[in-house]
Amino acid sequence: MQGLTTNLDLLTPEFALAGLAFLVLAVDLVLPDDKKDLLAWLSIAGLLGLIAVSIVMLRGEDESLYGGLLAVDNYALFFKVFFLGMGVFIILSSIDYVKQFLTNPGEFYGLLLFSVLGMNVMAQSRELLTAYISLELLSFCLYVLASYARGNLKSNEGGLKFIIIGAFSSAILLYGISMVYSTLGVTRFVDISAALASTAEVSPALWVGVALILVGLGFKVAAVPFHMWAPDVYEGAPYPITAYLAIGSKAAAFALILRLFAEGFVPVVDRWDQWQLIVAVLAAVTMLVGSLVALAQRNIKRLMAYSGISHVGFLLAGVAALSLDSPLASNGIMFYLVGYSVTNLVVFAGLIAFFNMTGREMIVDLAGLADRYPFLAAGIAIGLFSLGGLPVFAGFTVKFYLFAAVTREGFLWLAGLAIFASLISIYYYLLVIRQMYIHPVPEASEGAQDALPEGELSDVRLVSAPSVLLMSVLAIGLAAVFWLGVYPAHLLQTIEAATRAVLPGT
Repeated sequence: MQGLTTNLDLLTPEFALAGLAFLVLAVDLVLPDDKKDLLAWLSIAGLLGLIAVSIVMLRGEDESLYGGLLAVDNYALFFKVFFLGMGVFIILSSIDYVKQFLTNPGEFYGLLLFSVLGMNVMAQSRELLTAYISLELLSFCLYVLASYARGNLKSNEGGLKFIIIGAFSSAILLYGISMVYSTLGVTRFVDISAALASTAEVSPALWVGVALILVGLGFKVAAVPFHMWAPDVYEGAPYPITAYLAIGSKAAAFALILRLFAEGFVPVVDRWDQWQLIVAVLAAVTMLVGSLVALAQRNIKRLMAYSGISHVGFLLAGVAALSLDSPLASNGIMFYLVGYSVTNLVVFAGLIAFFNMTGREMIVDLAGLADRYPFLAAGIAIGLFSLGGLPVFAGFTVKFYLFAAVTREGFLWLAGLAIFASLISIYYYLLVIRQMYIHPVPEASEGAQDALPEGELSDVRLVSAPSVLLMSVLAIGLAAVFWLGVYPAHLLQTIEAATRAVLPGT
């Protein structure tokens, strides 16, 4: 009984996070309409408190709970703090947008908190069905949030596509899990590794099961050719949710993928190394298609969608390079996730501020932004330069680290393709920057009501200048981009401790 109590104690942050989400929904029922902003600050205060509780309670813990279903270790703690912190910045970026464009803020913030809970459990999962349930908790929240702007036809369309394709990918993933279980009789990651090590010959059914799991996860991270949902959903979703999809859902999915491969497949790579080539080819196709198709985009949300697809290819290259002999690939994936997320947050904070002022989201609408709001334009430009991998910024450091790890494991051709895709990305990022700095201010009046996308709510109040709150988020993000690009040593030490939790031999 004492052991069960101890186990429950280790899950205190998850129980508290679920309680916080219910508390936000309950407080929303009694708050007057002019006080709804307090819900966002309540959520932020709760998330900051949970970050402190998680660090104090779980630092140094190395436990496997409920027969190996969940892990409480440095790897889970790293992603837990990362997801909670990301939730804080997403909510900060959402406050002004929700006030202007959306209704029912209580449900909006409550769903965000529940989705963070799903992410946390995904990072802790050491078993396929547990991972699937936590992935579905995240997915259900994102389905609703993507279509939350009910007065926007594009939001409704994107949300419907997201639900249909998401359900299809979940069915594929679940069928793959059933195939693996029918063949090996186990679903825990470490048991899968042991079963593969003791199997003299891999059956076709097992290959099919693993392939279906890869396809299902490929849909979730928008890897090519399973990416068709991403551009439409990104375009239709409310701007803060587009940022959340670009940052949070990818990071959570790769937290699961990294643990699955590190504990399930990497230990038997000497006998079952075909998965590396499959993932490497998937990575190559994803990074090239994402970069090339982005060249043709004119909507900034769709551009960021294809940019995100390209970055998924870089991360998959790191997955292909995972090895028991070196922690570099695992470190590189986690480092890349942090740098990519911070950089994307900077770009989206600037774009959300611009949308709050104008209601526009086409690249040509950014013309003259540097003349009107130089700090806002500089923030977006620095974020795009970082995504492109230019020196001094976080994007260069994380790409250098990850590509070096890929090269070290013998995938020189894959690292070369990644560098080529990065060069392509610099071109379309420069197109956006050129629009802000070279093209003149458009003659149409700023903030005109007819600037809203087709089908958007007609009674919103556009603002005439970026809010202090969003500019503060942008400034903090820019500081983090420079810090990660110049002196990431402390973060890398934390990442190395997290890697040792899933790859103890490194």
